[in-house]
Amino acid sequence: MTNAKILVVEDEVPIRKLIVFNLQRSNYEVIEAGDGKEAIRLVHDQSPALVLLDLMLPDMDGFEICTKLRESHPALPIVIVSARGQDMEKIMGLELGADDYIVKPFNPLELVARIRTVLRRTNQISPKTPVNVISTGPFVLETKTQRLYKSGQLVKLTAREYQLIKLFFDRFNEPITRDELLDEIWGINYFGDPKTVDVHIRRLSEKIEEDPSHPIHLKTIWGFGYCFQVSEKQQ
Repeated sequence: MTNAKILVVEDEVPIRKLIVFNLQRSNYEVIEAGDGKEAIRLVHDQSPALVLLDLMLPDMDGFEICTKLRESHPALPIVIVSARGQDMEKIMGLELGADDYIVKPFNPLELVARIRTVLRRTNQISPKTPVNVISTGPFVLETKTQRLYKSGQLVKLTAREYQLIKLFFDRFNEPITRDELLDEIWGINYFGDPKTVDVHIRRLSEKIEEDPSHPIHLKTIWGFGYCFQVSEKQQ
């Protein structure tokens, strides 16, 4: 998806300029922010297709920005780029709704490739897709608006969570391996951590289950993957 507008949020000017240069060379339109407040303003005013977000900013922690953007723009792709590469920080970023997490220092070509992958993945659903509604159990999924309802209540989903639930709806009561989920949702050329599947499944489970520690719909099949189950009584 070339010519897409990307917001680069990075306070270190040399790093930001390097990122901007490589993105522009790959035919992306780029806007820049050096702090969190400017980033949030530009998201509202400029409607970028993706946000590239550093965590260590002068006025606001990147995790806080990610949370705010996910609340106000649930379908906006967010890629974190940070020198903070501990596993717990990666997991926290993904838990808060980031679509990918890239650790500095990075290969500029890999950065562009991973941005391209996220954009391609999050734009798989065409806005011209005909109206379609999938109902199963207490759930109703509107594929045109990408909205999920449970017992009539809207469940706010990120773009990735929508892709996951759509796949589960298409194959409900069918076990799906982690590798299948990774290939179908993140793409066969995904460069990131495979644990991202488990993180996003956990976040989705917290939104659709009454008690995520004892799920009745989105169940883990240990050593295999996951299965979205709806009993015959619920159908």
